[in-house]
Amino acid sequence: MAGRLNDDSAGDLKAAAELGMAPAFWAARQPDKTAIFEMSGPTRTFGQLNGHANRIVRLLRESGLRPGDSVALLCPNRAEFVDVLFATQRCGLRMTPVNWHLTPDEIAYVIDNCEARALFADASVTGAAQAADDCPRLTLKVAIGGPLAGFLDYEDALNPYSGDDIDDPVRGHTMLYSSGTTGRPKGVYKPNAPIPTYDPAYQDDDVHFCTGPAYHASPMAGDVRKALVNGVPTVLLDRWDNEKVLATIEARRVTRSHFVPIMFQRLLGLPAEVRSRYDLSSLRRISHGAAPCPPEVKQAMIQWLGPVLFEYYAGSEGGVGFWVTSQDWLKKPGTVGKRPDPDAAKILDEAGNELPIGQAGTIYMRLADQGGFEYFKDSAKTDSGRRDGYFTMGDVGYFDEDDYLFLTGRSAETIIVGGVNIYPQEIDNELIKHPAVADSCTVGVPHDEYGEEVRAVIELAPGYAPSEALKDEILAYARTAVAKYKIPRGVDFVPRLPRSEAGKIQRNKVRAPYWEGRARAI
Repeated sequence: MAGRLNDDSAGDLKAAAELGMAPAFWAARQPDKTAIFEMSGPTRTFGQLNGHANRIVRLLRESGLRPGDSVALLCPNRAEFVDVLFATQRCGLRMTPVNWHLTPDEIAYVIDNCEARALFADASVTGAAQAADDCPRLTLKVAIGGPLAGFLDYEDALNPYSGDDIDDPVRGHTMLYSSGTTGRPKGVYKPNAPIPTYDPAYQDDDVHFCTGPAYHASPMAGDVRKALVNGVPTVLLDRWDNEKVLATIEARRVTRSHFVPIMFQRLLGLPAEVRSRYDLSSLRRISHGAAPCPPEVKQAMIQWLGPVLFEYYAGSEGGVGFWVTSQDWLKKPGTVGKRPDPDAAKILDEAGNELPIGQAGTIYMRLADQGGFEYFKDSAKTDSGRRDGYFTMGDVGYFDEDDYLFLTGRSAETIIVGGVNIYPQEIDNELIKHPAVADSCTVGVPHDEYGEEVRAVIELAPGYAPSEALKDEILAYARTAVAKYKIPRGVDFVPRLPRSEAGKIQRNKVRAPYWEGRARAI
């Protein structure tokens, strides 16, 4: 098993993982062991997963795709997501998982922007076919789980091809989409990024649980790729349900998972008698990040489950190894981890000067640790976050005297709602199309459960006056223009939005009054 490989076998697995062939390594050793559980039960053995990946490679190659080309994957948490992931990683392709909660227009933007030549789309995703119609670059369209007009059926498309291992694997990579503070989200292009590989810490009975959407960086990297690379089964949650999550942990004897703070809050919201019905003693490690976790929530989770929480600090762009155990966090509540070495990260002021211990500034992380990255087709955005071999995601924080990092705010404009990134400029670009809106500045405001909620701050056009009816009208308009999770939960009217001398709206000044009196502005 994974945790007990000898040195030669461990080396073979590492080499296989580099080329997306880890499922082939395990298929040769444990072909009948379940690799993927969907909520309905076992779905793929390691042998089946490997065979599906090989068939997809042959389909893609016969369709004319070559190393360096792009594939888009529009798919909820199901086995086919994993098939396509490992196929693209072994034939040199760039795979972009697309957020299936987006509107058809937003989906089409990502597919087109990542330059996808092939699309695998779940038939249950509203607007999948419509989005594909707007992407003329596509030469292969495959429908998963049902028919889509103009698409090949998944099983029918794969059936003609052999599942035997390909003999010429080429390393591929994924490209996720991240913050778009001045417009649409941008692809984080990092073909040389470190990939999940052999981890001797795994045990024979380990089971991962992918609770979040696999199109997000951490669930895909940890609960899907890392688990399966190490021969460990993963359970794919189709949609969040408090009791279903607890029941699944008990039934599958889950040992590892990734959560975001809103999940903790929802579980803690269950009555004590409901929580006590389930045996969760199998849990050994719950990673969490993506959004700040309120200290009282984390303390309650540790009290309930024991010291199994491991917090991290990173983003789609990467990180530099900030991790904190439950034990260390209890000694330093609020930290996101210790700097792994003195040069791994720095706190800088606006002029680029390094700040002393205890003084908050912009967090910069060492670029080399990520294998290098750039924002796809956006050199200006890439350059704007760089300083002398370091990059920033726009977060603000400080180091204490023991080199532990504490986050205090965010200078970037991204709104984080329950661990989900929302890019305010996208919303503003739609709201200003309403005739009553002279200008819009969408910001994140405090929310006790989700951390932040979306609020639109509006400067009205001449001839319009603030009213509840107008608020409702603007929100109704927003519902027709952006994905459901991006819709503002409220509208505030102001006489004039603050602007810089260059005329740019100063979003931080709009946001600041909502966060007055709070120790953290995130």
